Amino acid sequence: MFNVTIINIKNTTKYIITLLISLMIIYFAVQGISKFKNNKIIQTNISEKLTQCLSKEIPAIDSLNNINTTEIKEETEEDENYSMASRILSMELAKIQEKKSQISENEPQEEIIQEEEKEENFTVPENAETQTITKNPIAENSNIEINGVKIRNETSFEISENIMNNEIDIDKTTVAIFHTHTCESYTPSEKYPYEQTGNYRTTDLNYSVARVGDELEKYLKSYNFNVIHDKTYHDYPAYTGSYTRSKETVENLLKNNKSDIIIDLHRDAIGSKSNYDPSVKIGEDEVAKLMFVIGTNGGGLYHPQWQSNLQFAIKVQQKANEMYPGLLKPIIVRNSRYNQHLGKAAVIIEVGSTGNTLEQSLTSMKYLAKVFEKIRNPN
Repeated sequence: MFNVTIINIKNTTKYIITLLISLMIIYFAVQGISKFKNNKIIQTNISEKLTQCLSKEIPAIDSLNNINTTEIKEETEEDENYSMASRILSMELAKIQEKKSQISENEPQEEIIQEEEKEENFTVPENAETQTITKNPIAENSNIEINGVKIRNETSFEISENIMNNEIDIDKTTVAIFHTHTCESYTPSEKYPYEQTGNYRTTDLNYSVARVGDELEKYLKSYNFNVIHDKTYHDYPAYTGSYTRSKETVENLLKNNKSDIIIDLHRDAIGSKSNYDPSVKIGEDEVAKLMFVIGTNGGGLYHPQWQSNLQFAIKVQQKANEMYPGLLKPIIVRNSRYNQHLGKAAVIIEVGSTGNTLEQSLTSMKYLAKVFEKIRNPN
């Protein structure tokens, strides 16, 4: 909600102009009186008459007659003149403030001079009606299904339900978030306009996927997760070598921050269809769809933990399917390693695509965080 203070501009302006004119009269009159300082009688008479006259126009002057004369005599004549004007101004401004308060209660709205931010609401429904609203769909293909979770296996490895037999022991209290492609961004919108510094890319962290990481961090912290969020540029100024640079970042993070859950947060891209906007509606929220990408050692790189990474992704998606069916697209399993050998629950999460807006992608994070909270505290 917004709190507003109302000012009657016309009446207040008139009052201030009158006050300023009166003060100018006082100043020039006192300067004139000072020229007669050798004639104390004339000075006294004129000063008294002037004061009596002005007292009728500005009531605050009457109160100055009671000022301690001993204190005034200790000041110079110039100090006295300015002190008097200052006191009058202070009194009159106090009256203006009082009058402004009265006006705000009785007059209709003319000008809003203050507004307060709405309190942030972290309440997230655990189960809400979910429906797909993708305007520019692309078929979501899969060739495996485990525990109701669809998987698109692009490797030569056989993946079966046996992968879920061995329970993985991971610390679920800490989450590390980083971005191999930090500059990935979304379709500009009225709420989040920005100048692209590449094709759906920006170095402004307020509009890139790093901003989505901020939102995930915020919601996870509201559920008392420990969160490490690194927003180092890995794809700027050069895109080539992004994974090499992000590997170094994660290794440095893990030296001082133990974390089994490591999320490389991305934005998906379909080069042939830039307006692809995988989206669902959860309750009244329009939300960008999410997708896990899991790497393996199929490319020949050392990666003994890829099965535990996949098992973790399946568990998260299984819970998401219960709470918000359709929020996640089929998991993709690929030959590339994607630095996921660094953790027992290391994953890529693609948030939306180029056709989605930043609003949709930010909103999806509150639902993803709620799923993580339920994974950690199932009861």
